[in-house]
Amino acid sequence: MRHAMATKIEAAESVREYLAGQEQKSLLRFLTCGSVDDGKSTLIGRLLSDTKQIFEDQLAALERDSRKHGTTGEDVDFALLVDGLEAEREQGITIDVAYRFFATPKRKFIVADTPGHEQYTRNMATGASTADLAIVLVDARQGVLRQTRRHSIIASLLGIRNIVVAINKIDLVGFDQGVFDRVTAEYASFAESLGFKSIVPIPMSARFGDNVTRRSDKMGWYSGPTLIEHLETVVVEEEATDRPFRFPVQYVNRPNLDFRGFAGTIASGSISQGDEIVVAKSGKPSTVKRIVAHGGDLRSAVAGQAITIVLEDEVEVSRGNLLVSPDARPDVADQFAANVVWFDEQALLPGRSYILRTETDQASATVTELKYRINVNDFAHEAAKSLEMNEVGVCNISTQSTVAFDSFAENRTTGAFILIDRISNATVGAGMILHPLRRSENIHWQSLDVTRHARADLKNQRPAVLWFTGLSGSGKSTVANMLEKKLHAAGRHTYILDGDNVRHGLNRDLGFTDEDRVENIRRVAEVAKLMADAGLIVIVSFISPFRAERRMARELMGQGEFVEVFVDTPFEECAKRDPKGLYARALAGAIKNFTGVDSPYETPENPEIHLQTLGKTPEEMVETVETWLNERDIAEHQYDDGGGI
Repeated sequence: MRHAMATKIEAAESVREYLAGQEQKSLLRFLTCGSVDDGKSTLIGRLLSDTKQIFEDQLAALERDSRKHGTTGEDVDFALLVDGLEAEREQGITIDVAYRFFATPKRKFIVADTPGHEQYTRNMATGASTADLAIVLVDARQGVLRQTRRHSIIASLLGIRNIVVAINKIDLVGFDQGVFDRVTAEYASFAESLGFKSIVPIPMSARFGDNVTRRSDKMGWYSGPTLIEHLETVVVEEEATDRPFRFPVQYVNRPNLDFRGFAGTIASGSISQGDEIVVAKSGKPSTVKRIVAHGGDLRSAVAGQAITIVLEDEVEVSRGNLLVSPDARPDVADQFAANVVWFDEQALLPGRSYILRTETDQASATVTELKYRINVNDFAHEAAKSLEMNEVGVCNISTQSTVAFDSFAENRTTGAFILIDRISNATVGAGMILHPLRRSENIHWQSLDVTRHARADLKNQRPAVLWFTGLSGSGKSTVANMLEKKLHAAGRHTYILDGDNVRHGLNRDLGFTDEDRVENIRRVAEVAKLMADAGLIVIVSFISPFRAERRMARELMGQGEFVEVFVDTPFEECAKRDPKGLYARALAGAIKNFTGVDSPYETPENPEIHLQTLGKTPEEMVETVETWLNERDIAEHQYDDGGGI
């Protein structure tokens, strides 16, 4: 009995010693990337197998799967260890990012197997966002391909500075040194301007294990390291604990009146009780009173730890803000330059409003300028009006509120963001901040003594922006013009912004591409906002075909001031009316990008006023709008008098 108990104690001690030893090992995060069928999944499977990370039952299952799905004949297909989705196995490709953990006596590793197909580039960017090193696989028979270049550029933009060029399938070219030298030179020439710290080329055969974890006896001409030797010894960038303190506030914890803490995970640096900190956005200083963690208080904490910080002072800190070191503060600005990788099938359009989300913060954002697109073949900077799916560009971005950030080169956590489509809520792009724009430091809001409410009171009316939208020929301008006449006669202060008229002046430089339409609406929305600030009832008559831009206009205005008026006339009726002869020309192909013909019109989903024009006179529709305005004003008056609604 005592012997059995002693054996259990010894076993427990052995487990604790093993776990302690694992904790002391350094961790390297890396990814495999490159073009389709270069052997990424096979290489990871080989690494897992050769480092004894596969149990016997897993190996037996792999052998069965190899007979069913494999592409290596009678040999075990190691790619199936990573390609877990049925669609991946059926097609023989990687679709999603697969993460695997393994360890050697010298180091721990987390590897991301990323897709090679161009349509899954966004998944590759996801895998690269946390990696310290990238293994770029190149098929020795194919050389450096377009996707090889694309993935290398994205790796560079995402801050990866260590590259292994794995020249794979060297066995299929007879282990020829000449092929290895040619591919090495080709990649080095391309990557010269990408800023990599180290580029290590290794000839290998992932299928048979040559130069993966064991040195190959078939390439006596190669004297460099095996892949695992390099992975075990490569020195990556400085640890996150060595960088300035950054603490993104994820949650304000106030369970009772006696406790107010700020919860989150330390992004970089370290913190101790008594340390001075600064609230990034406000610049308010304070001192760390307590560091609360699971299990009790800590004297100090470092990057990666989830904690709650209690401050000595009652300073205002909300979710999305940063607690930072007073000696090394981040940038706080509402305009900055960034590298952007575009994911979505619908192009990035300057002027369109997106949601920008950082580690914890969120703000409405607009790409104010696409400075250039990066050619993935030669890294050339090309002029462009939009970014298509999987393209990379450098943009100027403006946010509706200030954001605290570092440059991505200094801190990959606080320097990264994603862009989200306002309608679909899909992630459409990923960005890496380069630097704040000087204009964001030089331009500030000027406080004015006469307010928008004072201007409106002088006119004895509540401002409004009546946004008429509908197809060309739907009757927008007719109804808008009659409405203004009636409101003017009633003593209302109005102004009408008509699509055709504005294009003679303010927007005369814009055409009818999607990019120009977005900018057209952005400018008009800003003008309408200024007029509403002046206390006017602004009547806007524009096709404004895209929901995203109409939503952007709505969000510019004060609460309840934006009134969407959908002038709903069927396409056939508009084409039949054709007051300007535009439909006939568009249907004949003489006019390109015509809304409803070869450019889309996105109908409003929940307009405040829906005017179905068939069977109704313009006078009846004007009366509908006027009635809606009067009812709104009555309800507003009751609310102001305290009567409620």
